[in-house]
Amino acid sequence: MNASIRAVGAYLPPKRVTNDDLAKTIDTSDEWIRSHTGIGARHIAADDKTTADLAVEAALAALKNGGLAPEELDLIILSTSTSDYVAFPATASLVQHRIGARCGAFDLAAACTGFVYAMECARGFIAAGTAKKVMVIGAEKLSAIVNWQDRSTCVLFGDGAGAVIVEACGEDHGFLASRLLSDGSGEEALILRAGGIKQPIDENTSYAERCIEMDGRRVYNFAVQANTDLIRGLLDDAGLSIDQVKYIVPHQANIRIILAAAKRAGIPEEKFYLNIEEYANTSAASIPIALNDLWRDGKLESGDVIMTLGFGAGLTSGGQILRI
Repeated sequence: MNASIRAVGAYLPPKRVTNDDLAKTIDTSDEWIRSHTGIGARHIAADDKTTADLAVEAALAALKNGGLAPEELDLIILSTSTSDYVAFPATASLVQHRIGARCGAFDLAAACTGFVYAMECARGFIAAGTAKKVMVIGAEKLSAIVNWQDRSTCVLFGDGAGAVIVEACGEDHGFLASRLLSDGSGEEALILRAGGIKQPIDENTSYAERCIEMDGRRVYNFAVQANTDLIRGLLDDAGLSIDQVKYIVPHQANIRIILAAAKRAGIPEEKFYLNIEEYANTSAASIPIALNDLWRDGKLESGDVIMTLGFGAGLTSGGQILRI
């Protein structure tokens, strides 16, 4: 039994912060940010909003778009790096309760690749026959863990949530290929150092240690190679040519990464769907937000083939090819 996407939904906080807005508080400019990242703005959640708040809105939108009641869900998988609580309860459980679902729910941590990992989990539950309808959510409030004094990282990230409902389907649709990868030797390349068991937060913990730290060059090199390898590997696994794929939907981290991978793989830039200019990097939420934009704008039809690509801290990477 295969699994396909039935519906998508997304939520972006109403507060929109442009590059010019950031230039008022840190030493940067719209021209520099755009030329180095492709980002023009990002949406920032209010101080009193949590990741669960964002995820609930995206989940309700997906249910509405799919014409489903929350009671019809068999499982909720939520991927995030900014869970409401450090260890428990799971943010997915908070969402399950607030949307009125009556099913299991758990969080999944794979950083920016989390949505891809969660989609593969959903496919596995459906293939095993233990679930028929699974909601996969990517949700992040990255503004809470960004170092707003570090101009090299704070310009990159935004808040938001996207949700996808995956359901059982026949052989003509669904997953055609899937790959999940990890290279833990990249532990230090992208890290939030303090707050876990290894380095608990105490009176000696600095502000920087509570925020995202990134070795930009190392992440760039990893991401370009990971995307190139994934594109080639997924096409081989599915027995498809790139011409048969309507859109490649990558994690929206940095336009330079995506364009470099496109060039290395010999794929036209137009094949990649990009919305990073408006939303910046929303980590696990970026792919489902992009999928929602594609559906909302009428750019996907039944039978279309898409490829998703994720890459991030871990260092993790992964992707899927799906027939809508």
